[in-house]
Amino acid sequence: MSAALEKFCGSVFWNASYLTRPDADLPECFQKTVLVWIPLGFLWIFTPWQLLPMCRGKERKSSLTKLYIFKQVLTVLLVLTAVAELVLAFLEDMGLDSPPAVRYTNPSLYMVTWFLVLLIHDTRRFCLRRDSGILFCFWILSLLCGILPFQSLIRRALQDPITDVPRFVLFFISYGLQLLLFLLSGFSDIAPEISLPHRMVYKGYRKPLEIEDVWDLKDKDKIQAIYGAFEKNMKTAVRKAQAELEIRKRKKRQRESDPDHENSMSKAQSQDILVMEEKQPKKKKKGAKGPHKDYPRGWLMKALGKTFWKNLLLSVAFKLVHDGLVFVSPQLLKLLIAFVSDEEAFAWQGYLYSILLFLTALIQSLCLQQYFHLCFHLGTNVRASLIAAIYKKALTMSSATRKESTVGETVNLMSADAQRFMDMANFIHQLWSSPLQIILSIVFLWGELGPSVLAGIAVMVLLIPINGFLVAKAKGIQVSGGGNILPVLPLQRPALILKLFAWEPSFEKRINEIRARELKDLLNFTYLQSISIFVFTCAPFLVSLASFAVYVLVDPNNVLDAQKAFTAISLFNVLRFPMSMLPLVLSSLVQTNVSTARLERYLGGEEMDTSAIHHDPISGSAVRFSDATFSWEQDGNAAIRDVTLDIKPGSLVAVVGAVGSGKSSLVSAMLGEMENIKGHINIQGSLAYVPQQAWIQNATLKDNILFGSELDEARYQQVIKACALLPDLELLPAGDQTEIGEKGINLSGGQKQRVSLARAVYSNADIYVLDDPLSAVDAHVGKYLFENVLGPKGLLQKKTRILVTHGISFLPQVDNIVVLVAGAVSEHGSYSTLLANRGAFAQFLNSYGNHEEEAAEKNTTGTGNSTGQVKGLCVCLEAVKVKFSMYLRYLRAVGWGYSFWVAMGYVAQYVAYVGTNLWLSAWTDDAERYQNQTYPVQQRDLRIGVFGALGVSQAIFLLFATMLSAHGAVRASRIMHQRLLSNILRVPMSFFDTTPTGRIVNRFAKDIFTVDETIPMSFRSWLSCFMAIISTLLMISLATPFFTIIVVPLGIFYYFVLRYYISTSRQLRRLDSVTRSPIYSHFGETVSGLSVIRAYGHQERFLKQNESTMDINQKSVYSWIVSNRWLAIRLEFVGSLVVFFSALLAVISKGTLDGGIVGLSISSALNVTQTLNWLVRMSSELETNIVAVERVHEYTKVKREAAWVTEKRPPQGWPSKGEIQFIDYKVRYRPELELVLHGITCNIGSTEKVGVVGRTGAGKSSLTNCLFRVLEAAGGKIVIDGVDIATIGLHDLRQNLTIIPQDPVLFTGTLRMNLDPFDQYTDEEVWKALELAHLKTYVQELPERLQHLVSEGGENLSVGQRQLVCLARALLRKAKILILDEATAAVDLETDHLIQTTIRSAFADCTVLTIAHRLHTIMDSNRVMVMNAGKIVEYDSPEELLQKQGIFFAMAKDAGITNTETTTL
Repeated sequence: MSAALEKFCGSVFWNASYLTRPDADLPECFQKTVLVWIPLGFLWIFTPWQLLPMCRGKERKSSLTKLYIFKQVLTVLLVLTAVAELVLAFLEDMGLDSPPAVRYTNPSLYMVTWFLVLLIHDTRRFCLRRDSGILFCFWILSLLCGILPFQSLIRRALQDPITDVPRFVLFFISYGLQLLLFLLSGFSDIAPEISLPHRMVYKGYRKPLEIEDVWDLKDKDKIQAIYGAFEKNMKTAVRKAQAELEIRKRKKRQRESDPDHENSMSKAQSQDILVMEEKQPKKKKKGAKGPHKDYPRGWLMKALGKTFWKNLLLSVAFKLVHDGLVFVSPQLLKLLIAFVSDEEAFAWQGYLYSILLFLTALIQSLCLQQYFHLCFHLGTNVRASLIAAIYKKALTMSSATRKESTVGETVNLMSADAQRFMDMANFIHQLWSSPLQIILSIVFLWGELGPSVLAGIAVMVLLIPINGFLVAKAKGIQVSGGGNILPVLPLQRPALILKLFAWEPSFEKRINEIRARELKDLLNFTYLQSISIFVFTCAPFLVSLASFAVYVLVDPNNVLDAQKAFTAISLFNVLRFPMSMLPLVLSSLVQTNVSTARLERYLGGEEMDTSAIHHDPISGSAVRFSDATFSWEQDGNAAIRDVTLDIKPGSLVAVVGAVGSGKSSLVSAMLGEMENIKGHINIQGSLAYVPQQAWIQNATLKDNILFGSELDEARYQQVIKACALLPDLELLPAGDQTEIGEKGINLSGGQKQRVSLARAVYSNADIYVLDDPLSAVDAHVGKYLFENVLGPKGLLQKKTRILVTHGISFLPQVDNIVVLVAGAVSEHGSYSTLLANRGAFAQFLNSYGNHEEEAAEKNTTGTGNSTGQVKGLCVCLEAVKVKFSMYLRYLRAVGWGYSFWVAMGYVAQYVAYVGTNLWLSAWTDDAERYQNQTYPVQQRDLRIGVFGALGVSQAIFLLFATMLSAHGAVRASRIMHQRLLSNILRVPMSFFDTTPTGRIVNRFAKDIFTVDETIPMSFRSWLSCFMAIISTLLMISLATPFFTIIVVPLGIFYYFVLRYYISTSRQLRRLDSVTRSPIYSHFGETVSGLSVIRAYGHQERFLKQNESTMDINQKSVYSWIVSNRWLAIRLEFVGSLVVFFSALLAVISKGTLDGGIVGLSISSALNVTQTLNWLVRMSSELETNIVAVERVHEYTKVKREAAWVTEKRPPQGWPSKGEIQFIDYKVRYRPELELVLHGITCNIGSTEKVGVVGRTGAGKSSLTNCLFRVLEAAGGKIVIDGVDIATIGLHDLRQNLTIIPQDPVLFTGTLRMNLDPFDQYTDEEVWKALELAHLKTYVQELPERLQHLVSEGGENLSVGQRQLVCLARALLRKAKILILDEATAAVDLETDHLIQTTIRSAFADCTVLTIAHRLHTIMDSNRVMVMNAGKIVEYDSPEELLQKQGIFFAMAKDAGITNTETTTL
């Protein structure tokens, strides 16, 4: 080989003696062949990939840029240099016989290469990013390989005059041009359409980032593309899995159904089968709990693997290179130490080692970052494709499968399980990489220390179970971070009740007790954490102590020298990461397995089967049921049986029947939501559906009505008018542009139902399926809707309408009535026919007809105060630049003493750490000192002893610091929570009205959790990283003092990168969480409105909406990943420079240094890169989390309401008479709003019963709020028994009035606590109150009686019972003044009757103010106050008012009351 090359060059190819001299050099032939061919070969191999975009031809080229033209000009110049060299060779070799071939081949190769570069530059114009990574690498390679001929030529020129001037000049011109091209390729030549990480990072530093600032995804990263590929693979995989499932089922059936099929087999076979059958049941027990159905298994991982295999392979390649290079550094360190210790070594070797160390570190960091980028990218794509699959599945799944999981569980699949896959994807390669690294480390260590390594490894292995035990203990304690408090937290409605009853102190006490328990757990948890940190810190030092001690003690000839010690230490450092990662990855794998099973069951579930719904054209029939029998589950009982019906186009059909007779099932069957048993339904035309419970999207009112259709303004206005929405639009703050909260939170029940109806009417379908839409609206509104929309003269008169109804008043006007009994049609025909038949229908009329008049109740909530406050919709991007004062505020809460001693503990720990390392370095220098003598035993023992003592003291200082910080952190948590809670309980009601509940919950849950757990950990890690970096830099500076000069510029660069990155990272994290919640809420919304979406056939539109919501989130996640890599590469570069300079300085000051100190300085430097990375991570975390302190603080500064108790106390037994005077009383909700009550003046006598009536928004409820001073006066005053209520404390006032509120609010806790939170009354009194409230028998039957636990919001009691509990509260209080804000909740007539009678008897000697929504209840009052628009318009006895024929008379007439006698219940 070498002979052929020598002939080719005409000179020597290789001679080792060239290197064994001070001015070492490489032979010329080697330089002209190997060093030229390496870069060229690299480029030629990769060129085909670079030229691919040219062949696709579809894309257009982008415009020319100056950069592109400049690059092309330089490349043309390079072509010219190659041509010149070739011409030169021809001219020189004219007369020679056989000139060396190399003189022609090299210029020719270069010419071809430069032409390729021109082509690549041009091809890249088809791409958005016009710079090529391959070219960048080629320039680096070419310049690196050119350095050697470069220095050779210069050295020769310095020694002798230059012989070959033209070639000399051409080489330098070519080298200069390549250098320029390399520098130019460092600038990104990018189509103006896209932006780069550093631009975004810079933008994020200057101003808060918005989602528009984040760059768009490539098409291949969009959900459509990712999910498209995944879905294809998923379908094939699921099909296979389903086939296997069928086989499993068939085998099972055979086993169960064929008991005697063993007879036909040989005995041995039947024995086998018996054994198998015995095994079978055991397996089953171990499996899923409960009789879970079998499902297709084992397909998910396959499908994911098939979809993302390219990414997986690429990342394996990068990871392998990185793992290999990890072990190169310790070997180079060993060579460097040997070089410093060897007097004879040539200087060039040292420089070579330094450069190699730098290059190794650089390539290692590039590979690692590329690998991380691929992994995170894989993670986000896996998560995205799973979420998309879950969403799509939800739209198509059958109702039986849907019943198996609640909405919460399904959202959980999305948030938790998909997230788990994402986390797993980030570390999936550790499964093979960790064992590989562990094995390689042990192999290399064995080479250094021989069998004594086993001592070190034994220590490591022993520490794993200890850590595992600590983790298990900690999990047992597992603090629930504010979670215990949440059910008890009074928010919005409950807060109002607390204020009205003056119960805040009792609640404060309760919450503080829970909090104290929580903090005790937290303290124990932090103690365990401290011990765990202690163990973890001891680990590296214990490992090296064990290994070195065993190594020196085993054999007197074993002397610890610098090479061995520091190479071993850096190998142990390498070993730590995989050892700690492996258990984590394995446990994560186990969790992912659980998630896989859940996802497979869900995604492999049955789809909706609509084969029983036909769409055949049949003339004269819109909907035809042919012998239709449907059930809710496949093998369940039929919910509707043998229905045969024919509904004509354009007719109005009413479906009636008792509760549970199958009316809603009939509707569901039409929509295809049920399992078909036999028969079919034929539907001609499009459907619109109004469900019984209106489903409202979180969008504007207008979008809810349009529901994806085009806007036709005239028709839209017509629909709004017909659906009685015009008056509501006037009340809403932004009209039809008002955002409706989740689940329609800011609309009343009636409004929701009307919006739902308007949506159907606007959709202009052929067939309308209306599931009892009129039950939720008031009687007069129902009448209006029927006349204008549904009835024979309504908007829909030409359409086919199927109306399920309980309202009897409309039945005479319908074309046809279908009567259902137990799922079958018992009779159908017109109203008159059915009445004449005297069948089920006539009975139905008798049972419901009597109640009809009584039940004409109103059901509108909305008392003027909540209309139009849109809560929690604007996502407030609380982008705060973190102020330094925040850190100080936190440290103040911890306590200055604690803070100081914790810092001192860390300083002491790192002093000991530096001491340990310096001692080790001195120990290794003993090897030189006692070179040819026996090592003194006492010297050996001293070395081991001091080394051990320093190490232990290091760990003890740390333990001291962490224990102290645990105490301090808990103290801070206690103080901050206490302040937050006491203030929230004292803020005025307007705060709860304007602040979304979610935000307050967030303060108590997430922010307090952050203060409890995250901030202390971040603080500790930050301190630890900071000290580690300082101590490393200190050790390097001790070894080579010149290093201090280099630290300054590196530090400045590092600081700037840090500042820029942290603000951007924080904003991207914020964007991620802000854009992530819409995915989940949109999903939850979709699942709850499935039947509506399917009925209208809008699945595609919702899929598209989900895709776009997810793309927005993907954008921010992707940008966050890229910005992380942007940072990491720059930081690791700083780390690599630290390594390079520490090595370089060691080489320069070779004569003056010992091997030990060099080993110490470089092995520390090798460790610094990761610590630098961590410091940034921690600073970023700390900045992100410290905001919680700010947010908690913000709520401790909210303005409070008036004092609970003031200097002026009311007289004992006040109010004794119960006289109330309003004197020119004015009030407004908040300073910036209009007046709600405009100067009210009236007197209410002692023990008088007054009814207050008025339309919605007249200011009735505001009146009660004023009596309790929930609203403070804007003018005038209220006097009760001669005391102006504005002059006394709030509790003095509120404890002496009683209210039965509109919404029966109960708190989580015992029943007794709900009645008497302060334990003021005896059990007898409580039972007496329950008896009067007609609850005694119910409570006596409960197993825990008064200790019965009430669930959140009183969910485990019926609405009627809750109302009675509120009555019992009032009876216990027995104040002289009772305010009764009448229940608008659909309380049954019976409960209502009970409440009325009790109040009449028990509160006969009290002043009672009733705010009435139904006039029947107040017709026997002494006087009635009629309010309108915040003024009193009429105030007199009911009889007088009826004769006046004013507003009250009109209201009474609407309610069907003509005189006061007709109303007794």
